[in-house]
Amino acid sequence: MTKKVSAQKTERPEIPDFIDYKNVELLRAYLTVFGKIVPRYYSGTSLKQQKQLSRAIKQAREMGMLPYTSKY
Repeated sequence: MTKKVSAQKTERPEIPDFIDYKNVELLRAYLTVFGKIVPRYYSGTSLKQQKQLSRAIKQAREMGMLPYTSKY
């Protein structure tokens, strides 16, 4: 039988009270290599922060500041 390999939590920057879609550096820290939004249990964010992050990431994607997918 094989053991499940758990993904390690990576260091994420501290989240400010207001998450702005123009803060691309902060938003990139919460995207995977493939361009997907990192789930709460990896990022360690609260439900409120995760909703704000996902809303800001989606808005930044629509504005063309973040790619929808990775470069691969």
